[in-house]
Amino acid sequence: MRLPVESVSMKKKKKPSLVLTLSSAGLLIAGGIAAYWLLTQGKPLSRDLPVGANIIPQDALFAVSLTTDPGQWQKLREFGTKQTQAEVDKNLVQLRDRFLTNNGYDFQKDISPWVGDQLTIAILAPEASKPASKPIATNEGATTGDQSLVIVLPVKNPTIAKSILEQPKTLKGGKWIDRTYKNTTIKEIKGSLGENFSATLLDGRFLVITDNPKTTEKTIDAYKGKATLATSPGFADNFSKIATYQPFAQFYVNVPYSAKIAAASPTRRLPDQVLTQLQNNQGLAGTITLESEGISLKGVSWLNPNSQRVLAVENKAGKMQNFVPAETLMMLSGGNLQQLWADYVLTSQGNPLSPIAPEQLRSGVKSLTNLDLDRDLLSWMSSEYSISVIPTSLKEGSPTDVRAGLVFMIQASDRTKAEASLKQLDEVMKTQYQFQIQQGTVGGKPVVNWIGPFGTLTATHGWLDGDIAFLSVGTPVTDRIIPNPNKTLASAQTFQQTVPKNLNPINGQFFLDVEHTAKNFPLPTILPNQETLLEATRFIGVTTAVSDSRSNRYDIFLSLKKAGNPVPLTSPANSLQKSAIPLIVPKPALVPSPVIKVTPAIPPSP
Repeated sequence: MRLPVESVSMKKKKKPSLVLTLSSAGLLIAGGIAAYWLLTQGKPLSRDLPVGANIIPQDALFAVSLTTDPGQWQKLREFGTKQTQAEVDKNLVQLRDRFLTNNGYDFQKDISPWVGDQLTIAILAPEASKPASKPIATNEGATTGDQSLVIVLPVKNPTIAKSILEQPKTLKGGKWIDRTYKNTTIKEIKGSLGENFSATLLDGRFLVITDNPKTTEKTIDAYKGKATLATSPGFADNFSKIATYQPFAQFYVNVPYSAKIAAASPTRRLPDQVLTQLQNNQGLAGTITLESEGISLKGVSWLNPNSQRVLAVENKAGKMQNFVPAETLMMLSGGNLQQLWADYVLTSQGNPLSPIAPEQLRSGVKSLTNLDLDRDLLSWMSSEYSISVIPTSLKEGSPTDVRAGLVFMIQASDRTKAEASLKQLDEVMKTQYQFQIQQGTVGGKPVVNWIGPFGTLTATHGWLDGDIAFLSVGTPVTDRIIPNPNKTLASAQTFQQTVPKNLNPINGQFFLDVEHTAKNFPLPTILPNQETLLEATRFIGVTTAVSDSRSNRYDIFLSLKKAGNPVPLTSPANSLQKSAIPLIVPKPALVPSPVIKVTPAIPPSP
C-alpha cells in the first residue's frame, strides 16, 4: 500500500511564521463576528463531508477537520505509553495556551458554548505567478510564493456566541477595522508583529478566519460561486465512501495542485513524465476514528475525471493468511502480481523517487538468474501472492534472538509455465552459484532444497494445495507451512481484531506484529521518533480494494497500548511559565507531496 509520504518545501518570503500566526487565532474568533448576524439556515451540507467543504476554495492543497469534543481528545490521551502520553499532553497544553490562554480565552467558557462538532483548517495554493522563460510542459499555471491559511469554525448557537464575542479582545498596538466585500462584513486587524488577520461570518453559521485579507475575499468568492471543495471533481462522491459517525478527524490532499507546487519548487524540479502521471490523479482523503483498542482510518484515492487512465477492478485476495501459521510476524498480500508490476512500470518510469527503475529491475533479474522477468516469471503470476516473515518460535521464555524465514507464495495461473521456470532457476543456482539441488519431502509433500557451498540449507521451494507455489529463504521454516498449520494466521485473534474486514472482496492485506518484530528484528527508520511510536503500537492491519475503475479504498487499524487514565492537563497558570517551549506545527509552506511510492502488496492508488 502507498500513501503520500513526502513533503514539498516552498520558497518562503519574509513574513511571520505560522506559529505566530496561529498564536493569535483565538483573537479572531471574537473579531470575526460581524456587526449583524444572518439567521438564514441555508441548504444543509452532507454530514459525510468535512465542515467547511462548501466554503474552502477548490485550490486548497490540504484540509483537515478535527473534532471539538473534549471526550475524544481525552480518549486519544489514554492510548500509548507513559512517554507518548506525556508528549501528547505537552502538545495539547501548548496548543491551548498559544491559541486560547495567551489571548485571554478559555475553551470551555468562551468557545465550547457556540462552536460546532468540528473545525477545519485548510492550506490554499499560492497565487499564480508569471511563467518561467522555459516552463515545464505540465507546469502551466504553476504557483509560487506563500501559501495561505483558512480556518472554518461552525457556529451551532449564534445567540450565545454573539453575547460572548461581540466585544473582541485586541492585540497590543492593533486595531479592528470593519469593511464590506460583496455585501459581506469583514473584520480585520494588523497586529504589532505584522500579522494580518481577517475574519467574516458566512451564512450566519460559519466563522471564517484567514491570515490574509485577499484570502478572505477569495473564500467569499468560492462560497458564493460554489467553486469549493464540495463541488470539486469526485470530492463528495468519494468522501461518502469513507463516512463515519462522529469521526475524530477527516483530511484531504489535492494531488493536481500539489503536483504544480512540486513542479514550481526551485529545490526539486520534477520530470515531465512524473508530472504527467500525477495529473491523472485527483485526490486522497481519509476519515480517522478512535476505537476502544486503537485508531482506525478509512481512506480513498481517486483519479482525475479527465484522465485516460483507468484502474483494473480486480479484488482476488484474501486466502493467503490461511497458509501461514498464527505466529507469523508479518504478511503482505495482493491479488495480482502481474497487474501490480504493470501499474508500477506505468507510474515509475522517469520518476526519480521510485525505489528502483523498472528496466534496472528487469536487467538485475536477467543478470542474476538468466530469466526474463516478464516472460519467465510474471507470465504465470496473475493471481494472489504474499510475502511473510515466519519465526521459528515465539513461545514465552524462548531466547530473545528469535530467528525467522522469509516466505513468498504465489497462486500459479499457469502451473506448467511455473514448473518450467522453477526448473530453470534450479539449474542456474546449481551451475552459476554452485548450490546443491536436493529433492526432499516435508509433511508428505515433495520439496526442492538449495544447499549452499558450505552445506547450509539456504532456500526451499515446493507446492501447497490449490496450485500455490512457495519459496522459503533464510532460516528453515518449511515445516511451519507443510502440512497446513492447525492454527493459521487467519484464525488468530490478533489478526482478526487488527486487519479490517469491512471491505469485501479485497485486493490486498497487510499485518504486522509490531511488538515481537521490533523486539527481535531491526526495522528501517521511516518516521521521526519512530522507536517511541513503535513502543506504543501492538499491531498494524491494512485492507485494500479497488472500489471502481476510478478509485481505490484503504482501511487501516493501529492497535495501540494503553497508558491508563491520564493526569489532568497542566493548568494555564503553570503552563504559561513554560510557553517558551517551541510548538511543532506544520507550516503552510510544507504540503503533502503527491508523489506516491509503490509497495508490493497493493496496486498503486490513483
